[in-house]
Amino acid sequence: MKNNIKGALANPNLRGALGRFGNDYLVSREKAYAGINFEELREKISSIKRSAAGRMEELADRFTQNMLSRGATVYRAGNAQEARDYILNLAMARGVKKIVKSKSMASEEIHLNEYLNEKGLESVETDLGEWILQLSGQKPSHMVMPAIHMTRGEVADVFSEEMNRQLSSDIPILVRVAREQLRRKFLEADMGISGANIAVAETGTLVITTNEGNGRLTTTLPPIHVAIVGLEKLVEKFADVEPILEALPRSATGQKITSYVTMITGPTPMVDADGHVKQKELHIVLLDNGRSQMQADPVFKEALQCIRCASCLNVCPVFQIVGGHVYGHVYTGGIGTILTAFFNGFENASDIQNLCIGCERCKRFCPGKIDIPGLIRELRSRVVDKKGLPGMSKFVMQRVLPDRKLFHRLLKVAHAAQKPFQTGGLVRHLPLFLAGLTEGRSLPAIADKPFRELVAAFDDKKAALKPGEVFNRSQGEQRQSRVGFFAGCLTDFIYPRLGEAVYKVLRHMDMQMVFPLDQTCCGIPAIYMGSREAAAELARQNIAAFERAGVDYITTACPTCAHALKHHFVEALAGDPQWSERAKSFSRKVYTFAALLAEKSNGGQNLRLAQTGGKVTYHDSCHMKGVFGITDEPRQLLRSAGLELVEMEGSDRCCGFGGSYSIKYPELSQHILEKKLASILDSGAELLALDCPGCLLQLHGGLDSRDKKIPVKHTTEILAEQLLP
Repeated sequence: MKNNIKGALANPNLRGALGRFGNDYLVSREKAYAGINFEELREKISSIKRSAAGRMEELADRFTQNMLSRGATVYRAGNAQEARDYILNLAMARGVKKIVKSKSMASEEIHLNEYLNEKGLESVETDLGEWILQLSGQKPSHMVMPAIHMTRGEVADVFSEEMNRQLSSDIPILVRVAREQLRRKFLEADMGISGANIAVAETGTLVITTNEGNGRLTTTLPPIHVAIVGLEKLVEKFADVEPILEALPRSATGQKITSYVTMITGPTPMVDADGHVKQKELHIVLLDNGRSQMQADPVFKEALQCIRCASCLNVCPVFQIVGGHVYGHVYTGGIGTILTAFFNGFENASDIQNLCIGCERCKRFCPGKIDIPGLIRELRSRVVDKKGLPGMSKFVMQRVLPDRKLFHRLLKVAHAAQKPFQTGGLVRHLPLFLAGLTEGRSLPAIADKPFRELVAAFDDKKAALKPGEVFNRSQGEQRQSRVGFFAGCLTDFIYPRLGEAVYKVLRHMDMQMVFPLDQTCCGIPAIYMGSREAAAELARQNIAAFERAGVDYITTACPTCAHALKHHFVEALAGDPQWSERAKSFSRKVYTFAALLAEKSNGGQNLRLAQTGGKVTYHDSCHMKGVFGITDEPRQLLRSAGLELVEMEGSDRCCGFGGSYSIKYPELSQHILEKKLASILDSGAELLALDCPGCLLQLHGGLDSRDKKIPVKHTTEILAEQLLP
């Protein structure tokens, strides 16, 4: 996979084509969804698909009976080989020599073209993108737009070689050439093969959406039509079609509706070459190939809610850089990783699942309401359950992180080791095999004193809670909101000033910060590497520490840590009779600091702030917006300080940090970072504000390495600096 990534990054045409599409898609999608409540629509779709997934066998039987009653033939294929053999045997029995195909990812899944060609049959793709790929010997890189990775110049080269004459890259000319070549194929074909977007059990109806006329020609002209339909395409009622059709084109290509919506309910009469009217043959291959296994899995059953719109690819920062071919199999992107595990085997998904940076963006855009990042984390955990962690990762996850004292000692060793490479609080160059860590960005130095050492010197001597110490409120003690502060590794050891800023703001609001000194890592590294055991142990340690602190709220200046505290702790300890309820009780107290501050200060209106002015742009961190849906609150706080907010393009696009992702895939991280930095600089702002220490590390380091002097600050820092007595 590493070689595939290098090849993709070395292809400027690929990055240009995908980058332009990524930008245009968001604009088109927004226009297409104007006036539609997307959340309500996706709730309908997820309900329809969830219900259908739970009754897949029943719906398959109903669909089969309705199709049979109308004269069609239905074949249940348990796996790819059974599906291929059925189609081949049918072709051989009917004397078929030439086959035309409209776009079908199910046919790609079972590698049908290669199989039929090996058996001496001519199988021609008629979708323009698929035909281009067939001529060039490539596979689709996208589920909806298979040739999206190719420029028109590259397409012109492919067509020129096929036509044996030089063609220009003018799109109308290329389309005309394709039309001329493919018309003859339709007229000569003995069989047409298609897929289907929806299969309705109630009526026995296939619904096919296309933007080219090839779909209708494939299903009508040849005397035999074969439709390959995955079991997940089944829905119960004809009324279920409407919400799916409403979302599918909008989410797939930013259209309100596709050019063609074809509905087929049983075979239709046709006129043969001699002018005789006869019944057209209709065969439906209902394909399982791992879908029943997915349905039986209580976690991955959710993936059957996918409507194959590929919006998860369209908004994925990694896909927009490397395209789909690096994923190595038929289905690409986030959902493709999960489908590959079930349709092609878990061993084939063990590497590609690491491509996910965990930005959660796909989850927000998915019309099927699938928690794709969560399923990828589960996939990662199952790989680790089976294979275990590699040596160094195993040592860190199972030995270092759960042992707070050892973890902190190692950080002190790293602090001493960085001294020769540190300049002005930054590490700009590292030697030997570490050099890649500072390529494209500077790194912040480990602080001389971590926050846990500074907090003991605060005016409020009760702020630091010693390890094992239990808070007991004395009778008659004045009631003051106690806010447990979870620092997280970056705030504690890299940016202790963030913890100081939180303390100052809380004190300004007459709230008491409490910092349990036996808190430790939130466990996100363990969660993202698939180490369930380490994640559960860290959850137990932190829950116990804050329980002893007797706090009313738990807050953190890191939304990624907040995600772990509020959601992952509950997941990690689910089913544990001793800890499950404790995790839920803990979760109910967790706030990101921006949310807590906005709520308790009336959007900053209750803070006494100097009004210094100036232009600021804001970066929405992935977990702040993608997980917690927090976007307006930090902007309100910045405005309350008298700052003029200048929005950058793509404020919610990932910065490329992703924790250990930027270490594991530095080349991908840097390319994502470059796009983000360009948006920041284009905004013309004098200050960059954000609410995530990880994003602070990435963006400040990126700007510094390019000698750009734009200050980068956490929103809490900005407010703390402007507090008035």
